[in-house]
Amino acid sequence: MIYSMTAFARIEIKKDWGDAVWEIRSVNQRYLENFFRLPEQFRGLENPLREKLRQNLTRGKIECSLRIENKKQNASALNLNQELAQQVIRSLQWIKQQAGEGEINPSDVLRYPGVVETPEQDLDLIGQDLLAAFDELLQDFIAMRAREGEKLQDLLQQRLASISAEAEKVRSKMPEILQWQRERLQQRFDEIQVQADPQRLEQEIVLLAQRIDVAEELDRLQLHVKETQSILKKGGAVGRKLDFMMQELNRESNTLASKSINADITASAVELKVLIEQMREQIQNLE
Repeated sequence: MIYSMTAFARIEIKKDWGDAVWEIRSVNQRYLENFFRLPEQFRGLENPLREKLRQNLTRGKIECSLRIENKKQNASALNLNQELAQQVIRSLQWIKQQAGEGEINPSDVLRYPGVVETPEQDLDLIGQDLLAAFDELLQDFIAMRAREGEKLQDLLQQRLASISAEAEKVRSKMPEILQWQRERLQQRFDEIQVQADPQRLEQEIVLLAQRIDVAEELDRLQLHVKETQSILKKGGAVGRKLDFMMQELNRESNTLASKSINADITASAVELKVLIEQMREQIQNLE
């Protein structure tokens, strides 16, 4: 199985302490690059999250975000320590009397440490819930990358089949091209009214056949196609290997194009380059 680098996954969790939403998305990247958007109190989760991604992914620009809605903080009424608030007010009044100026600002009283009490939460427990949810999210994310990779694999296999068909088309036309060249050479001798020595004519044909022979290029082209199919079948992180194979395929198609002496062969060489370029663009999406 091969994997696309482009994917998205989302998961919502509901617990006694509140609700949370994890999101993860990725785009093409030559290496593995991670970005996290986490609430400040859960920044400590970043290192274990990075390790989870490193163990499961090899390439891609990965963005993870976490949103939390805390039920206890939202639902709880103002928990005021009245005794401490009264002490703070008396102290402020005494200071005001001594200074002979100033006003007592209620907001200053509320900001005094301990006057407004916030219910304590078990952040470790919440963190465990969040990491467990992230594990589930990551599996969904990998499954989506696999589904996208399967689609890309089908497209690549279609292109490889077209490359093989085009190469065989060229191979089948070579005897016809050589015969055409033989007749063309004989016609030139006839036009200048020169009696061609059959042995000399045959030598010229052999030299010409050597110059336009593309059997070696076609053989290598088919070998590269088989190797590419083998890489796809093996699966895993294949992007870099496939990118190299596209360079090899492109090299053979360029050589074939340089030897073209026939419109049909030229058209096939162009079609090969188009197919290879289409594959190269799709491979940029693979892990």
